[in-house]
Amino acid sequence: KCDLTGWWKNDLGSKMQVFKVGNDGTFSGEYHTAVSSAKKPIQPSPLTGSQHLDEDGQCTFGFTVNWKKFSDSTAVFVGQCFNGDGGKEVLQTSWLLREKVDSELDDWKATR
Repeated sequence: KCDLTGWWKNDLGSKMQVFKVGNDGTFSGEYHTAVSSAKKPIQPSPLTGSQHLDEDGQCTFGFTVNWKKFSDSTAVFVGQCFNGDGGKEVLQTSWLLREKVDSELDDWKATR
């Protein structure tokens, strides 16, 4: 069964720590990104999310990261936890990042 609690690392060197998953599937933690286009130094950022608790343990989940400590952007991640080779847990995710823009005319370039 996949347990999101603990440290996770992605292919780019970013890390996240999930503190604890509640009985209702909600969780919080910190995201330590290794990549940023912000001018300020990168800092750990708070995350909050929810996990779908199911019987086979290969749960879906989603979380939001607020980069407020060094950027005017917010990211959302959705994914699924898989029990990989040798029982190793693997998270597969997709993400969207929204950056602040100066006007509605610039909205087209705000989301990646």
